[in-house]
Amino acid sequence: MKEVTINIRKQNSVLEFLGMHDFEVEDLGNHVYRVARGDELPVFLHLDDSSGLYFEVDLGNVSTVESKELYFKLLDLNTEIQPVSFGINTTNPDDPRLVLVESREVGDLSDHEFLSVFDALELAVDKAENFLASVIKG
Repeated sequence: MKEVTINIRKQNSVLEFLGMHDFEVEDLGNHVYRVARGDELPVFLHLDDSSGLYFEVDLGNVSTVESKELYFKLLDLNTEIQPVSFGINTTNPDDPRLVLVESREVGDLSDHEFLSVFDALELAVDKAENFLASVIKG
């Protein structure tokens, strides 16, 4: 006999949900939170008033190794790390940062979809670290 399953729908706030899943959350102000788990790089989460969630992982300043080839390869790697993508955060023009970014609409955001962003970011960080290590070594 085929097993019958029942789906249960429960709602939690984003911050409550993160706490329930062993994430450490630090409020940085202006609806921005530093979210960390284990020894992974922190994810900066921005809760937008227009019903969006924006995720960002700071990979550091790559000014010392920047080149047309580096940026081309990063754009090429975007096809391998979807739904996450590389970007440049120029909030501080004197310190442009290589970042991984992702966003989600929150209209009907499931727990699996939300947690999958953190998993995708973790996998993308690993790929980025391997690539950047080879670039730095030359």
